[in-house]
Amino acid sequence: MNAAFDSPDLRERQRAEGRRSPGPDSAEAAYVFRHALLRDAAYQLQLPGDRARLHALAFALIEDLCGGRPPEPPPLDAPDPPPFAPHATDPFARELAQHAREAIRSPAVPASALHLYLQRAAVVAERTIQPGAEECWLELADILEGTLQGAAFLHAGQVARARGRPGSAEIHFSKGLAVSRAVGDRRQEALVLGSLGIVHQDTGRIEEAERTYGEALSIHRELDDRRAQGLPLANLGNLYGETGRLEQAERTHEQALAIHREFGNRRLAGISLGNLANCCLATGRLEQAERLYEQALEIDRAVGNRSYEGLELGNLALLFNMTGRVEQAERTYEEALAIHREVGNRRWEGTALGSLAVVFKETGRVEAAERTYERALAIHREVGNRRGEGVALGQLANIYQESGRVEEAETAYERALAIHREVGNPRFEGIELANLASLYYESGRIEQAGSFFLRALEIMRATGDLRSEGLTQGSFAVFLARTGRAAEARARWAEGVETLNRRGNAKDLRRMTEDMRAACAKAGTAPLDEGGG
Repeated sequence: MNAAFDSPDLRERQRAEGRRSPGPDSAEAAYVFRHALLRDAAYQLQLPGDRARLHALAFALIEDLCGGRPPEPPPLDAPDPPPFAPHATDPFARELAQHAREAIRSPAVPASALHLYLQRAAVVAERTIQPGAEECWLELADILEGTLQGAAFLHAGQVARARGRPGSAEIHFSKGLAVSRAVGDRRQEALVLGSLGIVHQDTGRIEEAERTYGEALSIHRELDDRRAQGLPLANLGNLYGETGRLEQAERTHEQALAIHREFGNRRLAGISLGNLANCCLATGRLEQAERLYEQALEIDRAVGNRSYEGLELGNLALLFNMTGRVEQAERTYEEALAIHREVGNRRWEGTALGSLAVVFKETGRVEAAERTYERALAIHREVGNRRGEGVALGQLANIYQESGRVEEAETAYERALAIHREVGNPRFEGIELANLASLYYESGRIEQAGSFFLRALEIMRATGDLRSEGLTQGSFAVFLARTGRAAEARARWAEGVETLNRRGNAKDLRRMTEDMRAACAKAGTAPLDEGGG
């Protein structure tokens, strides 16, 4: 060791400055650091041809130790590739790709080996939720041309989106789209457009997303590729559902499901069943929704679709909570969260956290609910999920209002409302208007409160959101009773009760009745369900 590294003078200065003298661990780190420098220097002294031969030797030794080279994978643009077949070289695929790249001057390692191991390294990293998948796809795109290059950019974008980087995903998809159009590959152009539309939807550009999905669907129809039409139809169905066009959403999901079943694609059929269940849930057909979620979950597990297994568990948990099965809901949310974390799906993790926070709040664990909403909000902002951000802000605002933080609540409601309008989320726009109406009443802004209640109900009817409509009718009835309009209050209350009964949700009706009785008692008026005013 160099004497200057641990000299008495150095130790004395460190003691004077309050720092510890380097111990054995520090000495070892210094040795390792210098050893790496020496190794790099020795490597750089080798002639390029000699270095290539060394990498070729390392490449050959690793392959031999792992039982030889895996079979060539299907082309990146294969329309229906077989399932990925693991191989003993997979843990070393990235290292083998690096050796292949450096050994490119050696005839012992063909260029195809670099393509092979970069592709396997990317797939393995995706499957095991390890870093490096996006980089491997981009490295592959750099050395490919034409349609295959476009396919590599498409894969890179899909990884970026799954990891919560919509900006990077859009860049990769745009490059893939440019390549596909340059080479005239209409099929791949449609596939990239479909993925690009999802990024537009994720980031709140609803009109752009709808137009992009439509372009993708038109190309598939132009090519008479019925099998491929299922994907853009499913994406359009989700968009219609998110923007309140529930009848259109349901019809579109039924079309997608029929196509997936026609071609025996169980994985996509399972996803479409879950999408249809969402439509049933939104329109109050809870028993039908539960059956469809269970069917979707069964298929997800059978085909090993862990991401959507987690999603359907979260949807089932929401239904359990809505129907009063609170403990089952909490357990199921925890299962869903475990899967989202396992597969690295931050976007859906944020959504599940927000839903779990609802359970905490409804069971009196308000501090836990607030912390969980804040965690969900942080994830939504991290991954660029503007829709989720708006929902979480509104839910946090509810807690602020109920705990007397009126200014914080109003600010959060207004920010949430602005996001809902920005991303085209009318269902939650209605909910936030109703929340603001209640806040305005409590803070003495009577006329503004009445106006917001009416606007909220108008939106809820337009979007078919029966649950929110019923609950808001109840809140509006209490508002009317407390402002002296007893007859109108009773009529609104009866409408709200009828709406919730039509939806078959006893839990919501019970909670609404309890809130109404407490509010009427506070105001000194007779409960609305007893014919009073």
